[in-house]
Amino acid sequence: MKRLLPVLMGFALLLLSSTEGWSADFQKGLDAYNKKDYATALREWTPLAENKGVLSLFYSKEDVINAQKNLGGMYEHGQGVPQNDETAVKWYRLAAEQRDADAQSSLGFMYFKGRGVTQDDKTAVKWFRLAAEQGNARAQTNLGLMYFKGQGVPKDYKNALKWFRLAVKQGDARAQNNLGFVYDQGKGVLQDYKTALKWYRLGAEQGNAYAQYNLGTMYDNGRGVLQNYIRAHMWYNIAASSGKIKNASENGDIVAKRMNSNQIETAQRLARECVRKKYKGC
Repeated sequence: MKRLLPVLMGFALLLLSSTEGWSADFQKGLDAYNKKDYATALREWTPLAENKGVLSLFYSKEDVINAQKNLGGMYEHGQGVPQNDETAVKWYRLAAEQRDADAQSSLGFMYFKGRGVTQDDKTAVKWFRLAAEQGNARAQTNLGLMYFKGQGVPKDYKNALKWFRLAVKQGDARAQNNLGFVYDQGKGVLQDYKTALKWYRLGAEQGNAYAQYNLGTMYDNGRGVLQNYIRAHMWYNIAASSGKIKNASENGDIVAKRMNSNQIETAQRLARECVRKKYKGC
């Protein structure tokens, strides 16, 4: 089995440099955040974020915007504060309206999921597009998914391909998996199992569980590669360890029934070795 799943991810904290400030010091907050000292990060970023763009000799507009989007992430994930989607949306919106691409992507995700706002695919597309047009790979992948599934926009495989291809140029693992699926299924392109295998492998090597699972299906069914139950079992096993894909464990059990005990032992050993190698050259 194989599925294209919207592996939409939200906030990604950027490790950005900043000018030095007084008490509202973005860099001090960033250093604290990286040490998981969320109380200090909150104390340093909140005055900056509440500044709402009024500049000072002691900090930049960039610091203000970064503080706003990072506070959005802290409230989205409950880091040092009670988890609160509405407050996360508030901070993401302030940064997004100042054209910060990461905040725009995160705000699009909140609309897509209906977290802190009324669920609205069209508004999600709006924010994904604004971020994607600025080159944000996460938003490009998400916008591609919206076109692929016809959510918030008419279904359009060519536009989906366009955005997936832009994202894979930046090495986005989710886009690599999705582009593999497009070629695997022949959606908007000629079906090409070898090209699908190539993109699944690239995503799998970056640790994307969906690409790892899909790569297992290719070995399982002999699509684009010689059928190999040991490799199929290995990739299903690795994908299952993420806890994200229910079918991975089930498919691993199914393929195991076609294998002898030595083959199963080999597959398990290869899976452990692959994890140690960080999925490269498996």
